Amino acid sequence: MHIVLTIRQIRSAVAAQRKRGKRIGLVPTMGALHQGHMSLIRLAKRKSDFVVVSIFLNPAQFGPKEDLSKYPRDLKGDTAKCRRAGADLVFAPSVSGIYPQGFCTNVTVEGLTEGLCAASRPGHFRGVATVVCKLFNMVQPDVAVFGQKDAQQAAVIKRMVSDLNLPVEIVVAPIVRERDGLAMSSRNAYLTPAERAQAPALRHALQLAKRLVKKGRRSAEAIKREMAKMLDIEAPLGVVEYVEIVDNENLKPVRRIDGKALVALAVKFPSARLIDNTVLQRLMPVPTWA
Repeated sequence: MHIVLTIRQIRSAVAAQRKRGKRIGLVPTMGALHQGHMSLIRLAKRKSDFVVVSIFLNPAQFGPKEDLSKYPRDLKGDTAKCRRAGADLVFAPSVSGIYPQGFCTNVTVEGLTEGLCAASRPGHFRGVATVVCKLFNMVQPDVAVFGQKDAQQAAVIKRMVSDLNLPVEIVVAPIVRERDGLAMSSRNAYLTPAERAQAPALRHALQLAKRLVKKGRRSAEAIKREMAKMLDIEAPLGVVEYVEIVDNENLKPVRRIDGKALVALAVKFPSARLIDNTVLQRLMPVPTWA
């Protein structure tokens, strides 16, 4: 497995594989890789013949009060993990390579970026859409893999690809969790022992929502209230930023659970902000004649 650092190098490497008839896969990351990222790489390997993992800590998706400066950086360790997961190439461009002097073009996906995480992270999804669009232009993958944990990000990328007619298939991989149910995230390492002990409350609240729907509860507001109560009890060190139930496709709030809906939440602990989500689905009764 090789590492390339420039746009010219990545284009040359990918072009050589295309000449051999290879299907190109891309897994965009910001580094600090964990088992969740490894699962994305393994899925990309099943969906393509030649897997590129980009490692780029994108400053454009961090706000002025966010954790860019302390975000973990370990290119050597990340590269070793990519190799073990089956990646064929690591693309690790510099900030100046992605955003050269005078850069002033951005990609904005409207509508999907108005609620959920966007409310507290203005400009975040513009930074995400811009860098992913650039990576797609540089690597020109046939398929790109993203994680369900960042459900809003995945929805934004899918909309961008559709709206801009980008020739790339978007695959969303299931959330990978720790043994206690906490969704794997690079930011989990920031948590203090006390915060880490309370962090599984996010998963517990999502499981509560599923149980309530299974019991016949349909009111989104009522379910959200029960989830918030649980979070207040089980994660007193955290501040609930949002608990929302939205349409699975357009991310607009729903009032009743009729069919599929996405329940998403964010809790801000003193050391890290955590997010999680799951899909709720009302099970329709089976007709007596079926």
